[in-house]
Amino acid sequence: MKYLLPILVLIAVLIAGFVGGVWISGDTHIEQDQALKTYICPMHPTVVSDKPGSCPICGMDLVEKKIDGGHGHEMHADRETYICPMHPTVVSDKPGSCPICGMDLVVKEADASSAQNGSVQIDPTTIQNIGVKTMVMKKQPLKRTVRAVGRVDYDETRIMDVNSKIAGWVEQLYVDYTGQWVEKGQPLLALYSPELVAAQEEYLTALDYAERMRDGAVREVAQSADDLLAAARQRLLYWDISAGQIAELKKMRQVGRTMPILAPRSGIVTHKDVLEGAYIRSGQHLYRIADLSVVWIYADVYEYEMPWISKGQRAEVSLSYLPGEQFEGKVDYIFPFMNEKTRTVQVRMIFDNADGALKPDMYADVVIRSEVGREGVVIPVQAVIHSGTRRVVVMAHGDGRFEPREIHTGVETEDGYEVLRGLNPGEEIVTSAQFLIDSESNLKAALAGMRGDPVKHGGHGGHGGH
Repeated sequence: MKYLLPILVLIAVLIAGFVGGVWISGDTHIEQDQALKTYICPMHPTVVSDKPGSCPICGMDLVEKKIDGGHGHEMHADRETYICPMHPTVVSDKPGSCPICGMDLVVKEADASSAQNGSVQIDPTTIQNIGVKTMVMKKQPLKRTVRAVGRVDYDETRIMDVNSKIAGWVEQLYVDYTGQWVEKGQPLLALYSPELVAAQEEYLTALDYAERMRDGAVREVAQSADDLLAAARQRLLYWDISAGQIAELKKMRQVGRTMPILAPRSGIVTHKDVLEGAYIRSGQHLYRIADLSVVWIYADVYEYEMPWISKGQRAEVSLSYLPGEQFEGKVDYIFPFMNEKTRTVQVRMIFDNADGALKPDMYADVVIRSEVGREGVVIPVQAVIHSGTRRVVVMAHGDGRFEPREIHTGVETEDGYEVLRGLNPGEEIVTSAQFLIDSESNLKAALAGMRGDPVKHGGHGGHGGH
């Protein structure tokens, strides 16, 4: 019995030590498991945390990121990776031979700089699966096609008003409706005016006197008679009596009761403000005649398109009622001010219209093809990633290596953006699937930065102690 008590005490101590060890070990594993847990945002994978919380970008709850392999993944994350030089898709965590070509696998070198600048390396199979397309940069002429809606209008330099310089009554109206075509010199109306009759009589009297004075009269008297005749003739001209009408009056030697008012130019009567039998006053507007053989077309161009517009450029228009037919003209004038409400500048173009197809107040589709007098590197619009105030492209360095690069762009051309800085001719960029590559690059850079934080601070806390 004297040995029984010490034996029981020893057994109790052993049991207590075993239970305590298990409990301590369990706590240690729990702490390690808690330390290994990583939480990410479902919408923003670059947001990573070692504890639950909310995403600082979108406010969503962070979720736990599942880590395959438990502790073993963390313990072997720094192991060397072996790949086949001929088949980069063959990857192994230990030395050996390629099952495809039999070559010895080589150690894949870790690119430390790529983690800092965000570059990534993608195997050829993945590149093909996600549809990566690239193109090589080269210089080319900068050109742009500007499209706008135009409005046909009269050529203001080919419009003329017909007025009466003398009062009288309209005895007869020869052009009596709007839209009528008239030729230059065609009678528009016959006007009876007592003043005009008196002016004709005065001219015939001066003509007779001048002819008599030329036969045997003193030279000074004959010259005075000629001056009087010239003054009477000029008075008729001032009243828009043509030289031909005056010559007819001189030939017939008979005063006409009425005098016709003639069309000053050929064109279409666009406005008529006179009726037969009406009394018209001096200076009263009678007709407006427009020559439509040449017309103007106005178009409103947005301010960001103004670098592509210049005087003399070729312009094309098409009409909805004449499908397939185009009219060619040129830019004639660019207005020196902007419409503050629409933020557009009005551009005037001039077009030949001998057949009359372009009618004033019609709408037309305008195309102005222009070229800037220089060459430059042009990048497709779809290849540019807009990131706030920055514009980024994904560079293709070959062998599946890609890197994002910031560029500075100029004018937007027909083929894309002009590149001012950031790209040189001969460099290769990604034109499709660049958003996937850029997302992978940003994620890699963020994770690399997170892994570097503990080392930067001396390896305290987190996984830095492992």
